Amino acid sequence: MIRFLLSDTGGVRSGDRRLFEAWKSDAQSWLWIDLCDQPANDEFAFLTGDCDLDEQDVEDAQRSRHPPQFHTHGADFFLLLKPLQASSHDMDFSTHQVALFVSDRLLVTRRTQDWPYLDARWQALVEGREQVSGAVDLVAVFTRRLAERYGSVLLGLERRLDDIEDVLLDSRGDALMQELVSYNTALRKMRRILAYHVEVYGRLSRHVGDHHPDHADEFRDRVEVIERFNSLATLYQDVINDLIEGYISLNGHNLNQIMKVLTVVTVTFVPLSLLVGIYGMNFENMPELKAEHGYYILIAVMGAIAGGLLYLFRRMRWL
Repeated sequence: MIRFLLSDTGGVRSGDRRLFEAWKSDAQSWLWIDLCDQPANDEFAFLTGDCDLDEQDVEDAQRSRHPPQFHTHGADFFLLLKPLQASSHDMDFSTHQVALFVSDRLLVTRRTQDWPYLDARWQALVEGREQVSGAVDLVAVFTRRLAERYGSVLLGLERRLDDIEDVLLDSRGDALMQELVSYNTALRKMRRILAYHVEVYGRLSRHVGDHHPDHADEFRDRVEVIERFNSLATLYQDVINDLIEGYISLNGHNLNQIMKVLTVVTVTFVPLSLLVGIYGMNFENMPELKAEHGYYILIAVMGAIAGGLLYLFRRMRWL
């Protein structure tokens, strides 16, 4: 799909390639070209030929997996972002790539899949419900949306972590541990993505400050927001690691208590079992069996042994 949105003195309208020709002949207009799921060769030829975009930037945009990045060409720039997919509302998230080629009068967005938020902005511009003065305004909108989506997922995780902290000490199953480990893995991935965006947003903010000073404060705010969410992801990962360590320590303590009980029982009954085993043998010559009080003596000895061992364990504070 390729579509064109032209803003000129006559207003905003969307259409086909004829708008591209109209844009080239009107120096007061600006154009938004949106590409999604285009054949790679045709897309490359159009972007590098008709739009005169940098070939390396276009190749980076067409790669299926590429980290967020920012390149400048004078006042123009190339921005590659990884927003969350529309279906991602929790830590089981997925991302997609959006490339933005920005010049004074041209914005080209290249996507790997549908992005409902972008479609909504497109429709709002066409219907006149929203107004922007140029490509940089739309970049500000998209970068804000990206940060807000990551922040929404992280704040949802905060509420879940509060619930887990309340029930973790009373839990005896492995479900919570598995959930925490999955969150830890997802946060590691999110931190890596956010770290890229922190660098990209910082460079973008400095570039906008140099070439579009009217938008400088807006983009500095974007940097602060993405840095805050990156710090939040780091904080939550530390919290999760603490919860995991606490859960493991608690389970280890419970296991030690069980082993203490088993040790006390085993050590107490082993010598008693030995005595019972000896006097349970059917040897003909066992003088103790003929003693008048042999049974009571044996019971007393066994009781003394058991009592002595229990006293010893008590002194060792195992009981």
